[in-house]
Amino acid sequence: MTMLSRTPVRAPVNRARGYSRPLQYLALAGYVVFLGFPLLFLLATSVKTPQELQSGDSSLLPRSFNLNNFGDAIQKANLVQAAGNSLYVAVLTTVIVTVISLPAAYALSRFRTKLRGVATGWILLSQVFPFILIVIPVFLVLKQVGLVNHPLGLVLVYTVWCLPFALWMLRGYVTAVPVELEEAGAMDGASRLRVLWSIVLPLLAPGLVATSLFTFISSWNEFFFALVLIQDPHLQTLPLTLARFVGAEGQVQLGQLAAASLLATIPSLVFFLLIQRRLTSGLMSGAVKG
Repeated sequence: MTMLSRTPVRAPVNRARGYSRPLQYLALAGYVVFLGFPLLFLLATSVKTPQELQSGDSSLLPRSFNLNNFGDAIQKANLVQAAGNSLYVAVLTTVIVTVISLPAAYALSRFRTKLRGVATGWILLSQVFPFILIVIPVFLVLKQVGLVNHPLGLVLVYTVWCLPFALWMLRGYVTAVPVELEEAGAMDGASRLRVLWSIVLPLLAPGLVATSLFTFISSWNEFFFALVLIQDPHLQTLPLTLARFVGAEGQVQLGQLAAASLLATIPSLVFFLLIQRRLTSGLMSGAVKG
């Protein structure tokens, strides 16, 4: 009996896969350059001399480094006090929004009540109206309670402003947590509070971090409400101080303004670096905890 030899047939090589990884890295590099170029341009402007800036030279690399812009900006613009005001408002707003939105998001996701539709409608409706339509009613209400020209007035406004989006974000994270994990914990004899603390809360850590980051950056960079509600120069936040920054003879010193703007971005970057590990942590990291 004759045995027929069979030649193994090789599957066609998909050459597109060989080029996909370099293209992905190229696209990522382009995206990083696109995001980082304004920061690099700001850094270059902050170390240029006044003569170089007045000459109209738009080159990225400075001819000589002038670090005096940072010291002059801190002294003239009173950045330390303004940064303290912004930090107070942003941190307090972040804490209040997180404390309120976490149990509210859990209730909206787990309990089906009549208020669920009302709350969802409020979340969506609050994102429709532009800020300029509500700034006058907000100003009048805060004036009646004595919170105009007061940091707590900004905290109250920022809390109401950031709460709907934070609640919407956390609701999605809570919905992604399987209900079976809570039921398994209850079957093992854990109380409701223990289930929430040991199982649900660790799984919501990335959501809490993302919500806190959004709230902090939004409160730190907000300008419009602060412009309307704060008139005292000693209570101005950092965006107001940068917007009203002028040098000698009423002219804007670009070098000092760039240095002040660069210093203003440092707290946001530090806050992001402190919590960025939690953003990349696994959603199921808390499922194995007792």
